[in-house]
Amino acid sequence: MTSKQALGAHGEELAARFLQAAGMEIVSRNWRCRYGELDLIARDGDITAFVEVKTRSGLGYGIPAESVTFAKCQRIRRLALLWLAEQEGPWRQIRFDVVSVLLTRGHEPVIDHLPAVF
Repeated sequence: MTSKQALGAHGEELAARFLQAAGMEIVSRNWRCRYGELDLIARDGDITAFVEVKTRSGLGYGIPAESVTFAKCQRIRRLALLWLAEQEGPWRQIRFDVVSVLLTRGHEPVIDHLPAVF
């Protein structure tokens, strides 16, 4: 595992704990198919949330959430449809969230949950 992969995995673990502490249930982590991967899938009451986690170790390239591009949003939407097709419904509500994790040496992690951002 590269240091970039380890950073991402650590950020996803922190994001999952953060969402669970906020009362959300993690349904799936790192769901993969041949078209890509969904970081976290969570339930927030009756809502199924597809959560993209972005982790950075500094602000040199901006806040982590800024790296979620339009193309990335489109890919996550397509992957969400594939995941939903594999599950038993009915699906009443879905949303797409981003969790931004900033890990800077010597400081506590800064975690921001941005619900329904795309």
